[in-house]
Amino acid sequence: MLTQPLLQQLHELRLRGMAAAFEQQLTTSTSNQMSFDERLGLLIQNEILERQSYRLRQRLRWAKLTQEAAIEDIDLKAARGLDRASLGQVTRLEWIAEHLNVLITGPTGVGKSYFACAIGHAACRADHSVRCFRLPRLIDELTRHTALQNKSTFLRQLAKADLIIIDDFGLAPLPDAIRRDLLEILDDRYDRRSTLITSQLPVEQWHTYLEDPTVADAILDRLIHNSYRLALKGESMRKQKTTALPSKTAKGH
Repeated sequence: MLTQPLLQQLHELRLRGMAAAFEQQLTTSTSNQMSFDERLGLLIQNEILERQSYRLRQRLRWAKLTQEAAIEDIDLKAARGLDRASLGQVTRLEWIAEHLNVLITGPTGVGKSYFACAIGHAACRADHSVRCFRLPRLIDELTRHTALQNKSTFLRQLAKADLIIIDDFGLAPLPDAIRRDLLEILDDRYDRRSTLITSQLPVEQWHTYLEDPTVADAILDRLIHNSYRLALKGESMRKQKTTALPSKTAKGH
């Protein structure tokens, strides 16, 4: 069989990884020294890697993580009150399969959002479906879907995600309708999916923040009792980076 029609057929079958590997074999003299089984094995392996890479790109695109972050890049030397054992419990991701939650609290700038996005990225690599929202953006989305009269569809989509990340919880007061939407989201996920929340407020203040005692009890009951907690400490990492930058001289000096 001629090589060009074979390449075309591989692309028509959407075997792009195999096609790319086959083209590479055609230009590599050592390929002629390999057996048919060896060459076929390399084609299949390349197709598997290509599909895994494509699936990860799709996962990350759907997740909409707010930062590019990776668990491998987390600086454990920074004084944030975090030890390897606590980090290991969360980064192993077993809690996602167990449908548990993670609550990350601490002052501004200590890396809560980075931690959340790093965990979200790891979850995508582990082939979990992830959605990430800053709370103000989630409020906007709920308001928009309510106006478009398709909020139920949006809530069903959220309910299917293996992990939802809600960043910056507690920064602004929640309207009553949003509190009830949040309760519905968490109720759909309770014992079925996992939720990760970051907040500047200590968990002990969340009940007061939610204002409505009945709704607050229901929300916290679905979040706290089946969760891992990471309480970060220390000065703002942003402030430290700014301090570390060399001072700029004024123009003309």
